[in-house]
Amino acid sequence: MKNFFITIIILYFTQLIVPSYAHVEHYKKFNSLNYELFRNDKSIGYHKYIFEREGNSLTVKSVIDFKITKLGVDLYKYFAESAETYTDGIFNTFSSKTLQNKKNKYVKINSNERELTIDGSSYKGKASKNYIVGTWWNHEIVKAKAQISAISGRIIEQKVTFIGKKEVELYGKKYNALHFNFASSDPSLPNEKKLNTDIWYEENSFIWLKASFNKTGRWEYRLKNNN
Repeated sequence: MKNFFITIIILYFTQLIVPSYAHVEHYKKFNSLNYELFRNDKSIGYHKYIFEREGNSLTVKSVIDFKITKLGVDLYKYFAESAETYTDGIFNTFSSKTLQNKKNKYVKINSNERELTIDGSSYKGKASKNYIVGTWWNHEIVKAKAQISAISGRIIEQKVTFIGKKEVELYGKKYNALHFNFASSDPSLPNEKKLNTDIWYEENSFIWLKASFNKTGRWEYRLKNNN
C-alpha cells in the first residue's frame, strides 16, 4: 500500500513542468487557479496556483495538499510547495519541497543560455532547455519530449497524443476543451512507473481545466474556480 501511494504521487502529482519559454501571457488576467482533487469521485484535497507579478517578472507559486483516509484512519498524507520564476516569459528557476508522509524530497532547477541545471533528491545534472518541469498549467508541456519531476528532478521521456475536442462541464460551467494524453515513451519502464495521464485545456485561453488517470482507482484534478 505504501509503495503504491508513493508511485502515484511521483508520477502524477508532482511532475510539475516548466519550459524555457512559457505562454504565461495566457494567464495575465488570472491571479490564482484552484483545483479540487478527487479519488473515485471523493474529494481528498486541493491544488492551488498563485500568480505574482512585478514589472516584467512572474512568480508562480503552487501548493498541493491531500490525504487518503479509510475508516477514519489516514493512510497517506501529502504536501508540496513550489515556486517557478519567469522574466519576459522566459523560465529562470524552479524549486520545490515535498513531504510524503514522513519522507522529504526536493528539486531545484536553474536555467542559463544553453541548458538547465538540476539539483534533485533523485537526479543531479544537466538537461535540455526543451525539457519541461511540469506544472500542468503551462500548456507548452504538450510540445515537450520530456518532463522533469518536480519531486525529485527525475527526467521522464513522454509521448503526447491529441485525442480531440470535447465539451467539459466543471462545477456547473461548460468549457470547449482540447483533450491530450501523456504517456511514457520508454517501453522498458515497469508499468508502475509509466506515465498515462489525460489532460484537458480550454480551447481559446489554453487554461488547464482537468487531469485524470487510473491507478487502483480513478484520480482527477478539476478546476474549481479562478480569479
